This record gives sequence, C-alpha cells and structure tokens, in this order.
Amino acid sequence: MKRENVWPVVDLNNTSHRNALLIFVWGTAIFVLLTAIGSYEAFRITESVEFCGELCHSVMHPEYTAYQHSPHARVACVECHVGEGADWYIRSKLSGLYQVYSVTFDLYPKPIPTPIHNLRPARETCEKCHWPQKFYEYKLRTEYHYLADEENTKWTIQLTMRIGAEHSAHGLKEGIHWHINPDIEVQYVAMDTARQIIPWVRFRDLKSGEEKIFVDEEISLDPEELAKYEVRTMDCMDCHNRPSHQYNPPALFINKAIAGGEIPVSLPEIKAQAVEVCDMAKDLPTMEMALNFIDSTITAYYQENYPEIYESNPDLVKQAANGIKKYFSRNIFPDMKVNWAAYPNNIGHLEFDGCFRCHNDRHATESGEVISKKCETCHFINAQGTAENFEVARFGESLEFRHPVDIGDEWKELLCTECHTGLAP
Repeated sequence: MKRENVWPVVDLNNTSHRNALLIFVWGTAIFVLLTAIGSYEAFRITESVEFCGELCHSVMHPEYTAYQHSPHARVACVECHVGEGADWYIRSKLSGLYQVYSVTFDLYPKPIPTPIHNLRPARETCEKCHWPQKFYEYKLRTEYHYLADEENTKWTIQLTMRIGAEHSAHGLKEGIHWHINPDIEVQYVAMDTARQIIPWVRFRDLKSGEEKIFVDEEISLDPEELAKYEVRTMDCMDCHNRPSHQYNPPALFINKAIAGGEIPVSLPEIKAQAVEVCDMAKDLPTMEMALNFIDSTITAYYQENYPEIYESNPDLVKQAANGIKKYFSRNIFPDMKVNWAAYPNNIGHLEFDGCFRCHNDRHATESGEVISKKCETCHFINAQGTAENFEVARFGESLEFRHPVDIGDEWKELLCTECHTGLAP
C-alpha cells in the first residue's frame, strides 16, 4: 500500500515545539538583521576613500597622495568615479574585477594610463556641484616664480583670469567657461589616447545653427582618415583633466615651497639645484632611494661649493633638503614611474600644451578664421617683473607679457612647451 506524504506537525501546545519555533523565528530575525548591517557596512567600506586609496588599491598610492592635497580632498572618490545610482555602482564594481586581478598578479602598467575612457560623463558627476549656468567671475591670480640664478631672483606675475564674462548679465557668452555654454557645442578629434594632438575642431551654435570647422594646418587628414577617430564633445574633463590627481613639475612645486618658506630663498642657487636633483631622483627605483639621494646630493653640493654657509648654518641646508623631499614625495613616485611628464595637465599652457592644443593660431576654417592664441583671450596681465623692475598696468588695461629671461620676441612665435618641460623656471 502506497504511503502518503505526511508534513511535520507543529503543535504550539507542545513545549518543545513552541521553543523550537521561537528559536527559529528569533534566529532568523537576528540573522537577517546582521546580514543587512553587514551588507551595508561592506557597501560603505567599498565606497570609502580609504578602500580606494589604501585597502584594496594599494597600487593607487600616487593618486591617493595627490588627492589628499587637492581641492577635492573632502569629496569621496566615488562621487566622481561612480556617481549616483545602482547601475553605475554595479558597472564600476564589475570593471573593478579586472583591476583586482591585475593587482593580485602584478599585471598593472606603471604608470597607470589615463584618461579613463569608461569614466562616467562629467555632466553626470562634476555638474552636480559645478553647473554651467552658475556665473563665474573674473579671478585675480598671483604667481611667484624663482629664477635659476645664484640669488633665486623672484619674478612676480599677477593675472586677471577671464573665467567668465566681466558682468553677470552676460552669462557664459565670453570667457574661459564659454566652452561649456549650454547654447553651444564644441567637438573635436584627438589622434592620441591622451588627447593631446587635436587636428580637427567643430563649433556649433545650437540656437542659430551656425557651424564652423577648424583644421590644424600642420596636420592634413583626408575624410577617410578623419572618420577613423572618435568625435568627442568637449566637457569639463577636457581642460580639468587632473582635478584631484595632479602631479606638479619640479619648477612649479619648488616655486611653491620657496614661496611658502619651506625652502630658504636665502640659500644661493637653491632653485636651480632643487629642480635638478628632483629631475635626477625621479628615475631611481624607489621612493626611499630618491629621498636619500636628494638629502645627500643637496648636502654635498653646499659642502663643496658654499662651505662657509654649510659650516656656519648647516640647519639652512637641512631645511632646504627637507623641503625638497616633502614636495617631491607629493608629486613624484619612482616606484610607480609617476611624475609630471606621465600625466599632462590641460589647465594652462606652460609645461603642457593644454589650451594651446587648439588655441595655437594653426586651427583655421576654410575662410581663414583661426582659433587664436592671443593672451587676452583668457587673461589680462596686471603686473609683472622683479622687485627692481616691476611694471603695473593701468586700470582696465593689460600689459604685454615680458619673459623673465630676455629671449627677444621668440616667445611670440614658439609654444611655451618648446622650452618649458617642467624643469625651466
């Protein structure tokens, strides 16, 4: 005779059954609660700055260090690299699986290549805080440069940066941030992965329908060759490509250290020696070796060339070496082969072409209109020079740039990067 399936009988009048059920219910509730808390904590940890910079991505030490000294130091990594929403969270974690594999088996490149081509569009991240409709006024900027002479001569330049229009009523109709005016569209083609070589630019006025195409006269591409490249619509990241991970060149960070008093300006030739020793130290295998090299080289130089200074005030030389090491360790990472040359910064045009990728007087339309490299397009020079030869512009006017070292009018014809490689004053 076939036996029927019999379900277990739960009798709550039975003490053992009742106790077992209570244990099961409470156990399940506690397990679900702990699972929820654990899942949230796991999510919170994987979204934290410490996880990105230290725990999981130890290879990202250069990026983490630069981030800590950036304007976005209080903005979590995921705010820019992931943004809002579950879809990009899942996408970022899936793409991170290969990164974990690469780190585990030491397959990652040195330095880590940029730009990140699968990064979320800037309009969905950057513009959560920096929206195009916000008016950006002119900004006064003062820079101190120290020349590579014995006296470390201080050269000051004060600029009015034309970030937006002069008056708020004009909105984004002019100024540097005109490029992100919602009423226009700027598109370009880059021939290299770093987006430094730009042979073709298209401007569109979305209201009037006006269109202009600018072609670099020195790079001839026929339509078939041009079609091979991606047409990219310009956004924040095309200029602000190092917003949180900037590696300054020695000429720049040594200027900053001297201006801040961390490297004594009274020490003869310290600007030239500091830049030179940083350039040599960057190619050493490890950070420890680089810092020891800086210490010993600076000490030996002043012992040999300025023995009277070293004997009378050795602490001055020690202060200089410590200041160089401090700023070197923030900007150059020999272990990962990270330095300024590996990561072009598109803001400005001194050490990297930046603005001059397009604004170089070479990109022209068929009618002859060019994308100008005229200084006044982006800034006015209010004052410039040394203490002994300082000139100031009249109100509302701009000075013509005067090169700190007399090179005649060559600076008008050349791009800055043809001489300034991150090591020149």
